[in-house]
This record gives sequence, C-alpha cells and structure tokens, in this order.
Amino acid sequence: MFEQNEIKAQDPALYECLQAEARRQEEGVELIASENFVSKAVMEALGSTLTNKYAEGLPGKRYYGGCQVVDVAEDLARERARQLYGCDWVNVQPHSGAQANAAVYLTFLKPGDTLLGLDLANGGHLTHGSPVNFSGILYHAEFYGVEQAGANAGRIDMDRVRERALALRPKLISIGASAYTRDFDYAAFRSIADEVGAHLWMDMAHTAGLIAAGLLNDPLPHCHVVTTTTHKTLRGPRGGMILIGKDYDNPLGQVAAKSGRTKLMSELLDAAVFPGIQGGPLMHCVAAKAVAFKEALEPSFKDYARQVIANAKAMAQAFLARGYELVSGGTDNHLMLIDLRNKDISGKKAERVLGEADITVNKNMVPFDDKSPMITSGIRIGTPAMTTRGLKEADFVELVRMIDDVIMHPDDADVIARVKGEIHEIAARFPLYA
Repeated sequence: MFEQNEIKAQDPALYECLQAEARRQEEGVELIASENFVSKAVMEALGSTLTNKYAEGLPGKRYYGGCQVVDVAEDLARERARQLYGCDWVNVQPHSGAQANAAVYLTFLKPGDTLLGLDLANGGHLTHGSPVNFSGILYHAEFYGVEQAGANAGRIDMDRVRERALALRPKLISIGASAYTRDFDYAAFRSIADEVGAHLWMDMAHTAGLIAAGLLNDPLPHCHVVTTTTHKTLRGPRGGMILIGKDYDNPLGQVAAKSGRTKLMSELLDAAVFPGIQGGPLMHCVAAKAVAFKEALEPSFKDYARQVIANAKAMAQAFLARGYELVSGGTDNHLMLIDLRNKDISGKKAERVLGEADITVNKNMVPFDDKSPMITSGIRIGTPAMTTRGLKEADFVELVRMIDDVIMHPDDADVIARVKGEIHEIAARFPLYA
C-alpha cells in the first residue's frame, strides 16, 4: 500500500477510502477493457507540484507568467507523442477523450451538420452521436453498424458504410469504438470519405497502445484527424490527445487575421482546445502523459502490447471452447464482447456475481440486443490491466475457467467464495505494485 501519511493525518475518512481502493485493485482481477494500471512514475507526476500551475495557451505562447518550467514538460509530452506515432502535430492538453472529440466537432462541424459514426448499440462510443450526448444533441447523427448474420456477423461491412455515406452525404465520418473486436480498414474509409466530400476522423482511444506498437493498422496516414485517450492500452494517465499525421492547409476557409493566409488544420484544432472547449490544461497530467509516452517508446512496451493481444486471443478461444458466443467470433485486439443469452444470464447479473468473486468486468450491450442498456445481454472483457501485472496466456485461460464457474453457478455462494479465494491466490502471484 502507499503510505499517504499526509492524507491519513488530515482526512482519515478519505484515507480509508484510498486504502480500500488500493486493496481492491491489489487483491482482485481487473478485466474492464478500458482500464489499466499506470506506473509509479506516472502517479508521481500526477501528484507533483505541477498541479499548482495555470498555463493557458501553448508552450511559448501562454496567457500566464511563470510557465517556463511547465513549457518544458509539455514540449516533452508533445515531442514524445510525435515520435511514438510518427506524426506532424499533436495537442496533449485535452482533459479527456470526450473533450478531444469535442474539439474535433468544434473544428469540423456546425450545429445541425451531419455526422456518420458507428452505432453505440453496435459497439460505438457515446461521443460519436448518441442522442443523450452533446454529439447527438448538437449535431445530426446518423449511424452505420455491424452485420447481424452471415460470414461477417459482428463485423462492419464497408459496402454498407459506403451506401450510408452516399445516401446521407455527411460532413464528418467517424471511426472508432468502445466494444468492437476487429481492426479497421482505414484506406476503405478514406476512399468513402473522399467520394462523399467528408472529413475522416478516427477515435483510437481503445487501441492507441496497440497502434503505437505497430500491431494494428495505422489510422494516421488515412484520417484527417485522430483522437485518443492516454490511458487504456496506452497505459498512461486518464486524459486525451489529438493528432494529425501530416499537417495541411485547412479546406474550411479560416484564415489568419494578420497575414490573410489559410490557417493550418493544427492551428484550428489548437484553438478548438483552447479557448474553444477548455481553459487551463492540467499540467500535472500533461507531465504524466510525458512519462507514459517515454515508457511507450521503450522496446518493452511493444512486448507488452504483443502480450495483450496474445492473451486476448487465448482468452477468446477458451471462452469459445466452453460454449460462449463471442461477437464477431473472436478478437483482433485487446477485448472481447460475450453474448450471454445462451447461458441464461444477463450482463447485469454476470457483472454483479463476478464482482462478488473479485473479478471486475462490465455489462455491455451486444449488437441487436433485446435487453435494455441497464440490463444488457453481454459483458465486455479486456486483457490490458492484468497483462500489465504479468499474466500470460495460460493464466488467462485459467481465469476463463473461474469466470465460467461463477456464470454457470450464479446463485451458489459456495462456488463464488471458492472462486474468490482462487482469484486472491492468482492476484498474490502477480503483485500490482511490488
């Protein structure tokens, strides 16, 4: 456990909360696909004196004095991100992936313009046009989805995407998902975007670490803009980032006030972040991003990313061998989406009873689900966090056996207690912060 003596003395109630969460993470198995464990170095940066500093603007162009030190930290983060993704430009200031996405909308769309994205019910993301989200409230959101049956069941059919795009003529086409288990054909998406005169945007939040490691297709050569979170498979602090593969003169008509030249797309996106959607960046988080990007540039990170995928594939095969139905029949990345309808248990109940055994997953809708988002027919499982702790393929196969024991006996307290003990044993073998 971390000592946190100052908090212990000043705020005992919060200290107990922090210690309880540390125990929960240490003793349990974390299988939520969007979560990971950061290094101690990343946590030290998050708790550093940079949290005290306002730094509105960009390095060298701040609206506050005293930014000479935080400028160095942000420049380190930007340069390392450019090196990591081989890109021309990056903005590391967004507080979250959702805010990075908001900056893209502010740059490329006006309220009421048409957006075409992956349906949330088919594995898309809330910020890609869901009617309860700002993206669906401010913009005219339309959707493409995955196939319900046939050889491409659970997968995106690019011919159908093209049909939707030709019919709708959107101004922006988004790619990216929160529960899609296959890789994307960015060249095909770009061809469609060019055909209908749309900009193409990839939200690689879930797969950013795997893309950085060169293990999945690279969106940067094909997309006009790319956004991401900096946690998940990238294993950094919770935050956002925007990237452009090759900067370009924007076709949106904005010009620089003094010179009259056409602004670069990077300039428009910088302005969309600040002052467009947020004020001062969180400089302690920017510094933590710099630490994480340095870690991701190390050869060991590519080994980690390879293991994430290997573990996911081993886990998927183990579930299939036990009669579980996986959306798309498997995985290309770090996650799998399991349809539990043939196991006669809802996603909500599976999440609850697995949680009682200290196995953390999340309920998730599956494509063409007949249950509500609060109940769901499925669960989403990912391998990044426990791969960080050192688990290999055989360990994940054993976890599948434990998960199956609980799901097949969801009302048996003895089975749940036994599995919980086994989970504590495997967690003890792979300490989180030794």
